[in-house]
Amino acid sequence: ARARIHIRGRSVHPGTSKNKMINASLVAMEYNAMLPPQDRPDHTADYEGFYHLTLMRGDVETAQIGYIIRDHSREKFEDRKAWILRTAEWLNHKYGAGTVEVELVDQYANMREKIEPVMRVVDLAKEAMLAVGVSPRITPVRGGTDGAQLSWKGLPTPNLFTGGHN
Repeated sequence: ARARIHIRGRSVHPGTSKNKMINASLVAMEYNAMLPPQDRPDHTADYEGFYHLTLMRGDVETAQIGYIIRDHSREKFEDRKAWILRTAEWLNHKYGAGTVEVELVDQYANMREKIEPVMRVVDLAKEAMLAVGVSPRITPVRGGTDGAQLSWKGLPTPNLFTGGHN
């Protein structure tokens, strides 16, 4: 999924801002800090899901942060999206309704359920590799947007490589 978090602050002159100013950039930082730090791509591997901060910009009045949300488990994926929404709800309770708005869009689902019924496509790729002396290494791919999109549109497209050389 993709999440875009829009934050509205309240700019007040610093001399009179006590208990009035809401700095949208600081709220964005607070939002990010409320996501589990162990669930970032740099702290996860294999089939572990994550929240990946891809965008952060703002000033006192407005801020925007963006994430991609991934998980191989449908249940954990839904839990991650719920966490994104609950975090916004909590900050809206703290700073006032409308401070934080979430735009949450599913981008694609794990291709596994589309590939398993036609596993022959993977078997053929393994056979071809073996035929030319390459030992296949089967590992989870943490990405695969193109393959997942094509698989869900009816063209089974397993990820064969991740861009490595030789």
